[in-house]
Amino acid sequence: MNRDDDHVGSKAVNTDVSGARRVFGQVKWFDPVKGFGFVLAEEGGPDILLHANVLRNFGQSSVADGAKIEIVIQETDRGIQATEVFSIEPPAGSGTAALADFEDIDPEVIRAAPLEPARVKWFDKGKGFGFANVFGRSEDVFVHVEVLRRSGLADLQPGEAVGLRVIEGRRGRMATEVSAWETALKQDDS
Repeated sequence: MNRDDDHVGSKAVNTDVSGARRVFGQVKWFDPVKGFGFVLAEEGGPDILLHANVLRNFGQSSVADGAKIEIVIQETDRGIQATEVFSIEPPAGSGTAALADFEDIDPEVIRAAPLEPARVKWFDKGKGFGFANVFGRSEDVFVHVEVLRRSGLADLQPGEAVGLRVIEGRRGRMATEVSAWETALKQDDS
């Protein structure tokens, strides 16, 4: 693939011969039930379609509204669409207010928790929580919707492989961070 560098603002954006280019933006909204959502590019322009399959290729089944995202986009007969996701950051300000369950826990303990492989048992966005199981352990890990949102996700599907940072909290084992398993593997390698 032959790439040229275009510059948008202070960020380099790659363009290839097919017209695909890499852009930075923010998730306007994403509905995992509908299977799509839209991204607003930092440079402006029309909404960019983000299909669930493109997100799944990145290793996630959902993304939080307001999350920062780096994607490859391409003009199609149906408008501008994302064709690949490179990175997702949680929405701005999502880590500022602490959950009541974490108030009495040393922040260093939370940050030092290892990333563990887990599988989602169930998650109910309407109820605001769900449970997962760390591989090799039988006890449930409580996953709060706010922890999910702060991790840049909007929803979890039963059976989905995830990475969890888990601590012992007032209610037992609780997730403090959730990431797509593919993303967790990349973080663990760095």
